[in-house]
Amino acid sequence: MSSSINQNMGLTAGLNESQWAQINQATSALNSQQLTWLSGYLAGLAQSGQAGQIATAPQPATASQSLTILYGSQTGNAKSVAEEYKAKLDGLNIPAKLVNMADYKSKQIKSESHVVIVVSTHGEGEAPDDAAEFHGFLGGKKAPKLADLKFSVLGLGDSSYEFFCQTAKDFDERLEKLGATRILDRVDCDVDYDSAATAWADEVTAKVKDTLIAKAAPAAPMVTSGATSAGTQYTKKAPFTASLIESQKITGRDSVKDIRHIEISLEDSGIQYRPGDALGVWFKNDEQLVSELLTALDITADAQVELSSEKLSVKEALVEKLELTQSYPTFVKAYAEYANSKELTALLEDKAALREFLAVRQIIDIVRQYPVKVSAQEFVSTLRGLTPRLYSIASSQDEVEDEVHLTVALVEFDAHGESHQGGASSFLSTRLNEGGEVKVFVEHNDNFRLPEDGNTPVIMIGPGTGIAPFRAFMQQREADEAEGKNWLFFGNPHYTQDFLYQTEWQRFVKEGVVDKVTLAFSRDQEQKIYVQNRMLEKGAELYKWLEDGAHLYVCGDANHMAKDVQDALVKIAVEHGGKTEEQAEQYINDLRRAKRYQKDVY
Repeated sequence: MSSSINQNMGLTAGLNESQWAQINQATSALNSQQLTWLSGYLAGLAQSGQAGQIATAPQPATASQSLTILYGSQTGNAKSVAEEYKAKLDGLNIPAKLVNMADYKSKQIKSESHVVIVVSTHGEGEAPDDAAEFHGFLGGKKAPKLADLKFSVLGLGDSSYEFFCQTAKDFDERLEKLGATRILDRVDCDVDYDSAATAWADEVTAKVKDTLIAKAAPAAPMVTSGATSAGTQYTKKAPFTASLIESQKITGRDSVKDIRHIEISLEDSGIQYRPGDALGVWFKNDEQLVSELLTALDITADAQVELSSEKLSVKEALVEKLELTQSYPTFVKAYAEYANSKELTALLEDKAALREFLAVRQIIDIVRQYPVKVSAQEFVSTLRGLTPRLYSIASSQDEVEDEVHLTVALVEFDAHGESHQGGASSFLSTRLNEGGEVKVFVEHNDNFRLPEDGNTPVIMIGPGTGIAPFRAFMQQREADEAEGKNWLFFGNPHYTQDFLYQTEWQRFVKEGVVDKVTLAFSRDQEQKIYVQNRMLEKGAELYKWLEDGAHLYVCGDANHMAKDVQDALVKIAVEHGGKTEEQAEQYINDLRRAKRYQKDVY
């Protein structure tokens, strides 16, 4: 945006030329994180009626009266919510500190006066990796009494899963048992969490601000430095409009899987990413699916609806704004009321049956099974907003420059006499043409990083599309001319059909980038063999690598593979390390705490 346009906007907003010049001068040297902080600060001034006061950064309150925001995040959502809340508190001059649970000394909790926890849940009710130690501490024998602590918990999750927001529930219950007092009841957020998270933050702030502001030390002038980082302006809420370079199938003709290598251009964006990061993809629903859904509902495509104060056609809303390919309990609850269905209502009372029901149905299946007459507005009110899908990045920018590569499995299944496809996977794999636009953003993941020392050995366990980040890892290690040894465990159904990026891995081996590749093709023999079986076979050597300082990485399925790999690691530590099972589990926990055991699982 040109400076003249900026100035015109400023004048329209009631700023004179001198004020606008001061703003430009004050913000020119700020980076994106500082600008985010400043936006929250200014919003806070406007809300509190303190406009015109000198901008100052709050100093921490005394240790006995301050707010600590602790977050545990697997994919970055909880971190983003926590960061936005910190910026809001800074803007209101409320003393607060923001801490990743992985960096938090657990015993410090007994010295806190006010704590808020923002945490996600992954797998089968498990804490995120960076929250695991603190989560265990509060549930263990060494947890202190916390009679002087005031707290509130915000959980992020997906109500389609059995253990919805389980980690948040654990923290909430454990803090209560330890004697702490709730500032506000726990809030469990579904995937469309923005409005619920904002409301929670506002309510917590209202309850603590008088106490904390009164106890805060005098503010000191804010000192900023650093230049704006190109590309960091693009976020989940403000994505970059990229373009598809190619979508190439990399499984064989007879494979049971359709896996694509996706290349996307980030040209002119300035976006920077690192191996281990994920790419967030905003997709559009299939127009054919939307047409069939509207026909089943007897709703015309041009019927007008309102979503978040925006008026648009119901077709546009269903294609671009609402979730159709995943079914979820909130839809069933809302739709059951319109359908007046005793069967659906009864299903809501049986969570296990509901999960089984939803697992094999998309929204259109439920509409067909339980037809009802509703208006366009009534129907869209039953749906939750579309959320972006995250894909592990399969490239290093030192290799591909202004491109980003993904490894995407096309989700396909037949149910109820109809063929179904996943929303984002089909958009990227089959519906988006070369050159077509796709809105993206980078989700940084500091919990899945190569060792800083290029001489450190690396073990990578990535069956199926879990191989994606390890392609990026090896491109980076090759570019860095890193000397550390590299060992890949990879698995899929068949060698001839499903060895993803086979020629690339063969080149990595030939050129000495990769030292070992251990393969597990589960259906090439009568007895199925998986990566965890190969790990046990190679247990002695794998344990020696760990003892020599290797970092171990796991990427792929959270519900089964990751658990089986963890169990295999414990068995290896018992058999080849001479440890008891309890000692072996502690050994694995120590690896994780040292960031030598990292997972990117989904």
